[in-house]
Formats: sequence, C-alpha cells, structure tokens
Amino acid sequence: MSRRTPAAVGVAVLGLALAGCTSTAPVDAGAGGPITVAATDDACDVSATEAPAGTISFDITNGGSKVTEFYLYATGGRIMGEVENIGPGLSRQLIVEVPEGGTYETACKPGMVGDGIRGAFTVTGSAQRSVDTDTRLAEATAGYQRYVNSQVEALVPKTQEFVDAVVAGDVEGAKALYPVARTYWERIEPVAESFGDLDPRIDGRDDGEPGVEFTGFHRLERDLWQDGLQPDSTAIADMLMDDITELANRVPSVELTPLALANGAKELLDEVATGKITGEEDRYSHTDLWDFRANVDGSQGAIAALRPVIDERDPDLGPLLDERFAALDALLENYRDGDGFVLYTALTPDDVKAMTEAVDALGEPVSQVAGVVSS
Repeated sequence: MSRRTPAAVGVAVLGLALAGCTSTAPVDAGAGGPITVAATDDACDVSATEAPAGTISFDITNGGSKVTEFYLYATGGRIMGEVENIGPGLSRQLIVEVPEGGTYETACKPGMVGDGIRGAFTVTGSAQRSVDTDTRLAEATAGYQRYVNSQVEALVPKTQEFVDAVVAGDVEGAKALYPVARTYWERIEPVAESFGDLDPRIDGRDDGEPGVEFTGFHRLERDLWQDGLQPDSTAIADMLMDDITELANRVPSVELTPLALANGAKELLDEVATGKITGEEDRYSHTDLWDFRANVDGSQGAIAALRPVIDERDPDLGPLLDERFAALDALLENYRDGDGFVLYTALTPDDVKAMTEAVDALGEPVSQVAGVVSS
C-alpha cells in the first residue's frame, strides 16, 4: 500500500492511481503542459492553476530536504494522478489524463505524509479519453484488463486458502500461504488501490493512523508472526475474504486508460522503492521479496500490454526496457529460496544497494512510457 492518508484514498474510484513519470516527449504546453512545480519543505509553487481538459503534464522539482510526492486530486479527494518518491534535488514528471473540466487540487507532500500543501487547480472544457480514439491503445487496455482479471481469479481462491488456515488455527500453514496470496494482490496493486475504501482495509499497515482500524493482510501478519492469533483473528480473516470478494466484483467496472497503464507500471516500481526495498511492507514476516517480485511482474504486465504502441512510437525504448527488466529479474533470482525468496532480514546492505540501483535503472525507461503513450 502506498503512503496515502485515509482521506486521500477514501473516495478514490475509477481508474488506476496515476503515478508520475519522466518523459522524453513533453506534452505541448498549449494542450496542458508542462506546468512546472517547485516543491520545497514548506512550499508547492505551481506555475499555472488552470489547464484545458485532456492530457496535462506537470514537471516537479524537489528543492527541499525531504523526499516528497505530488498529487492532482478531483473533488472529494479522488486521486487523478500522483508521483511518489521524489528525492531532494530531483525532478520528475506527472502526465495525467483529465477528460472532464472542473475544480481540482494540487498537493505537494514533503516527507510523504499528511494532506500536503494544497492549491486550487481548474480544468476547463472536456476531452475524449485516449482509449476511445486509438484502436491500438484500446487493444492495450483490453489486454491489460484480461491480465488483471486473471490475477483476480487467482487472488480469490488463494486468499480463501489463507483465511481458512487462519480460521482453523493452522499458524504454520497460514504463514506459508500469506506471501502466496499477496502475490496476486501485489501484481495489480494500482488497480486494487483505486478502490479507496477497500485498500486500507485489505492492505493497510500498522502506522498509527488515527481513527483507522488495523485490519487485512498486515493485521493477520502481525498476529501470525508476532502476537499469536487473537480472539478476533477469525473475524479479521473473514473480513479480509469479504473485502477481496468485493474487490473481485468491482474490478470489471474499472475504467482503464493507456496513461493509467503506463503510470501504473511506474507506480509499481515506486512501491518497490518505498516499501519493499526498505523492508517496511512486510515488517513482521519479512517476506518483502515476494511482494517485490510481484510488483515487478505487474509492472512488466502493463508494459507488455503497451509494447506494440511503444515499438511503433519509440523503437529504441522497447529493447531498453527488455534489458532493464532482464537485469532485475536476474538479480532477484539470486535471492530465490525454493518457490519463494529469502527473508528480508537475510539481506546485506550491499544486497539492498544492488536492488535499489537495479530498480532505479529500470524506473528511468519505464517513466518514459507515459510520454510515449501520450505523444
């Protein structure tokens, strides 16, 4: 789960949470960008507060001392686009599709916490979604929808097996099933996170958010690995299964766009950088490398769906993506243990450094895909 406040995700619906990118094909300034954002520890200066509907591009530069994020919110806190993990001194780009005019908000989040520094943003007019106008892009979204459906079809029974083990008090069985069930969740995490009411219940972490009940996978993880099964563990497990079932019922209604695929691919790598490489995600079980592998799989799935468009518009980018994905795959295989992976606690600082470098190297070309798709 990304580091979002419950308020931010609480009403996020339709579409993938759109992560940012660094494009080599900037959007025409006359068609909504690039709009520059000067982010610091106490300011978020956006060069324009209005843009026409369609594809809008933001160039964000972090001049502060803290890692920051940038968001574009629709009314009610719905996330239209986001870019995470912008380190001090770094610049990133967010390309987001906003087909409907209206009132929106921009936000910088120094330290990646809280509601951030917000500002009003107006989108004028209306525009047709890109998926409606390009057959090849429409085929890409349809292909990715099939991938998502296949993962959900596996997520439901694997979560049921995990829940059944918890309910039966089979601690060792549940421990073995925990990372397996999460694999299918992590592969489609941007889609799953788009259901803002379900995501905190299913994948929320014990970060002490006021007013947020700690439930879902990570609550059961704590019970299994640290506290032992609790009197309400069965109820928590049953709630998880209900939420996963509801997720499966809602997924067919998700409205995918090519930009959402491109940004979702980058968002998955951001998830690796902010939660898996750091060992924060699975802090009790230390099965972070399972999630790491699944996030990379999901990113690769989204890129694969877009590959015909990428090859058509930027013939050099596809081979570079292949090379970087292969390098990360090879690195991860060094840590395989049977059907899974070694625990995060077995990693050395050099191991973490090598993984960080490989993810960063892959993130750079993946971040270009949104620009290619929107060009």
